[in-house]
Amino acid sequence: MAGAETPIAVEPDINIENYGQEADSAYDSEVASYTTSLASGVTNYKFEHGRRYHAYKEGSYIFPNDEKENDRLDIMHKLTETILKGKLFLAPSKNPRRILDIGTGTGIWAMEMGDMFPTADILGNDLSPIQPRWVPPNVRFEVDDVEADWTYSQKFDFVHCRNMTPAIRDWPRLVQQAYEFTIPGGYAEFIDMDLTWRSPDGSLKEDSVCKKANTEFLAATRAVSIEPNPGPKLEGWLKDAGYLDVHAEKYVMPFGTWPADRHLKEVGAWNYLQFMEGVESFMTALLTRRLGYTIEEVQVLCARIKAEMKDPKLHAMCYM
Repeated sequence: MAGAETPIAVEPDINIENYGQEADSAYDSEVASYTTSLASGVTNYKFEHGRRYHAYKEGSYIFPNDEKENDRLDIMHKLTETILKGKLFLAPSKNPRRILDIGTGTGIWAMEMGDMFPTADILGNDLSPIQPRWVPPNVRFEVDDVEADWTYSQKFDFVHCRNMTPAIRDWPRLVQQAYEFTIPGGYAEFIDMDLTWRSPDGSLKEDSVCKKANTEFLAATRAVSIEPNPGPKLEGWLKDAGYLDVHAEKYVMPFGTWPADRHLKEVGAWNYLQFMEGVESFMTALLTRRLGYTIEEVQVLCARIKAEMKDPKLHAMCYM
């Protein structure tokens, strides 16, 4: 038997007798004022050093959300697709009915899944409403903080999360919530990075600009309670959460076209492009807020990084 409903006070000035008449427009106006306030809280973006950052849960995500960064996110989608050899996902999910895309970004993965599975209900969430308005009819987006308590009324057949390194402070809790909202027999797929730079031939020297900058980036992300290398830990987190038949893959991500292997050469080209497009996005907020850099110092550092990256003798890489 259901318990007694919790009493909720009602606004005394609402005139029910006039419902549908003059008061109708007044009530609509009042509702509109609340929704406008909520919307402005989401879209009242913060601008810092010429870059735009999210407003909802301000500071949770350390990269910008402006057009330049959104273009890089779409390049990252192409990079990941290239790594996976054209596949949108690897999990053996055959005909999912409900799909959740955690941290959907520009929404490109969710929209492509909408085309692939036209009968599925696909939800993408993000801190910023940067997704297109015109999307497949089975795809919808919402502003949400995935690190808050999940309140979905239904579970999902497939939970998808990729490239969320700069956004998550409590990975075990995120994975646990994903598990709790995955139906029995459903699947989850987490794809993320090990952002420690290395080289297979020692060409990335410890005293190089890129290696020093990478070391500072890793330290700065950890200083804001973000794990910069979640990739190698995902398998353990999924097992700890209760997932069964956990399968892990490790992929090389070269920076540039230096590998002889044709597939890695293509991966490297996309990775080089996304990095060169995004180096200012990666460094600006972290270095100015956490390490005391001036914006001019960040700009000089980024220029030096880009110059070193153009050296064909540099064979840098990381892992996904």
